[in-house]
Amino acid sequence: MRGLMGEKPLLVSSLIAHAARVHADTEIVSRTVEGPIHRYTYAESERRAKRLARALIRLGIEPGDRVATLAWNGYRHFELYYGISGIGAVCHTINPRLFDEQIVYIVNHAQDRLIFVESTFLPLVERLAPRFPKECRFILLSEGETSLPVERTYEELIASEEEADFEWPEFDEWTASSLCYTSGTTGKPRGVLYSHRSTILHSLGSALPGGITLSALDAVAPVVPMFHANAWGSCYTAPMVGAKLVLPGQRLDGESLYELFEAEGVTLSLGVPTVWLGFDAYLRASGKRCSTLRRVLSGGSAVPSSMIEGFAKRDGIEVLQGWGMTEMSPLGSTGSLKRKHLGLGEKEQLAVKAKAGRPPYGVEMKLIDDDGRDLPWDGTAVGELLVRGPWVISGYYNDPEASAAAMTEDGWLKTGDVAAIDPDGYMQLTDRRKDIIKSGGEWISSIDLENAALAHPEIAEAAVIAVPHPRWGERPLLIVVPNPNFRPRREALLAYLGERFARWMVPDDVVVVEEIPHTATGKIMKSRLREMFASHKLPER
Repeated sequence: MRGLMGEKPLLVSSLIAHAARVHADTEIVSRTVEGPIHRYTYAESERRAKRLARALIRLGIEPGDRVATLAWNGYRHFELYYGISGIGAVCHTINPRLFDEQIVYIVNHAQDRLIFVESTFLPLVERLAPRFPKECRFILLSEGETSLPVERTYEELIASEEEADFEWPEFDEWTASSLCYTSGTTGKPRGVLYSHRSTILHSLGSALPGGITLSALDAVAPVVPMFHANAWGSCYTAPMVGAKLVLPGQRLDGESLYELFEAEGVTLSLGVPTVWLGFDAYLRASGKRCSTLRRVLSGGSAVPSSMIEGFAKRDGIEVLQGWGMTEMSPLGSTGSLKRKHLGLGEKEQLAVKAKAGRPPYGVEMKLIDDDGRDLPWDGTAVGELLVRGPWVISGYYNDPEASAAAMTEDGWLKTGDVAAIDPDGYMQLTDRRKDIIKSGGEWISSIDLENAALAHPEIAEAAVIAVPHPRWGERPLLIVVPNPNFRPRREALLAYLGERFARWMVPDDVVVVEEIPHTATGKIMKSRLREMFASHKLPER
């Protein structure tokens, strides 16, 4: 028997329409490329998004067409999210930190018909435009001199339209809404094509306690770029719940973030660990304290326990660790506590928070061994992590070969991560399959070694890779970036790790560098480190 409930489709446009009606006067505040702070309301943002939608239709954009953006976190980019998807077109956010060849590949693979460009990215686009599809057109989001054949500026585009009498069209909720490409660290970038339905369900899951936990009481600042997995969905979740949205633009240094957070009363912010390490360094150096910031969601790579503990003790800020993938929209798990943990001591609670977390409703996880057999959730069995759910991909956009390699026959996504899951559902990443170190037949987790090294007061950033060894096959090499005014000693660091790990797990050597290479999404580029140190000669032990 079929239930008698409404069948209104779950569409992205319903989020901004809801915010404009129920949270009409809630602010969206942006730092702009032009300089001044811009502020307006959800009601005003919907009116401008409707003007944009009209303009796109007038430009000949049809349902299913890909419309790209090269932009920072700002109010115009926010409007593009809704104006493009709202008419059934696909919002393709391009990561400008990708290599030139990768950007050329994804623009052509997506067959973008229109690209909205922030003025700061004009040199990039001018350099690459001759290799883009011939029918691709350009619109400037902010004023700037360019040799590109620009249609017009964004403000000119929407000024010529009216929002009066415009109604967001209704269509199938399974329609594609946005397109993001992976950073391509293990090959060419792969397209992740989100649907309206998956986006709404992901927003609901993110807003829940145990997810990102967001409400109309919050002022949220996504430091994670809007071109990185749609700012982890925060620009959809914020209007859904009516949270104030604070967009930091391109200024992501510790001082700039602190000033913005204090001025706008930010309560929650989202970003990768490198951002929070810089923010923490600024707070320590300046002696300043955050008066409103109470929660930070950190994801993209493992969060050092020392950072979680330091923010909590010194500033009263809860650092919530999150794990996910572009292929997961991206929320996969968060390290929020259960009621049973409230009676634990600080160290025991920290041990729970330091894990990659437990999945929210909507994400299924399982572990398999090398033969594909399911492993128990006992906290000790280690295997490859597989996931599935309504906001997890079923395949890559227009890439059957990559889809076949990533998906199992029964619809599970192979994450490439090696993990253990305890009986309470908390997942602990052991390593990426390609990063785990096998020494003398035993596995060594690079993540565990890195987290321990980061707890050392002289270390700002750490990476552990495998280097060849004639006897043991592979041995770990520790690569560190020191905190300012420190020059860590090899012997002291190895002794420090020796107090925390079995002798055979301790790295054979330490290399101090000024900078560790990162991917376009802020993760440590271990493939590059392995190239740099492929011929490194380890000292005899």
